[in-house]
Amino acid sequence: MGFLTKLFGTNMAKEIKRLDPIVRKIEALEEEYKGYTDAQLQAKTPELKERYKNGEELSDAELDAIADIAVSVLRSILEHFDAADSPIDEYDGDDGELILDVTAPDLAVLIGRHGRTLESLQTLFALLVSRKLGFRYPVVVDVEGYKSRRHDKVVSMAVSAADRALKQHRSVSLPPMSAYERRLVHIALRENPQVETHSEGTDPERRVVIQPC
Repeated sequence: MGFLTKLFGTNMAKEIKRLDPIVRKIEALEEEYKGYTDAQLQAKTPELKERYKNGEELSDAELDAIADIAVSVLRSILEHFDAADSPIDEYDGDDGELILDVTAPDLAVLIGRHGRTLESLQTLFALLVSRKLGFRYPVVVDVEGYKSRRHDKVVSMAVSAADRALKQHRSVSLPPMSAYERRLVHIALRENPQVETHSEGTDPERRVVIQPC
């Protein structure tokens, strides 16, 4: 019996082995793109960059241009998975970010266990969009609405855990989460004056702990 099987069980070991090539492929792409110079990737958008940095409102045409660039970058990544023509829905998030949701049902493998693969994809995607624009703009990539569904679940989990911590007068630890999901917990509870949150452990076992004030 192999190490992964002993550690995670037969089914989980098979899943990890199945997803590992996908994660490695994304990580390899990230290294490949890091080798490009800013001059090769960066669009000539100094005026747009300056206005955005100064907090000026961008026009619809400028926002459309940013969206077009982001979609182009995402399709260039999806091309490596023979999915460049996948439908991509565009919509605005609650915090003003642009969300690109890849809706092809056969790309669930890009989500990975606990969204780890999707997190790697987001890192690569954000890097390329920033370098091509010449500045950081909040753009999020999703697959089949996973992040949206997970957002609601994580927030609900955080609120329930906070209630439990207050009722039982003790700290409550949430399951291991990605950095993105841990941030959701901290944000969901930061307006609650009765509890405090902090993260403990190291990835991939890092988790949020909620405790009464």
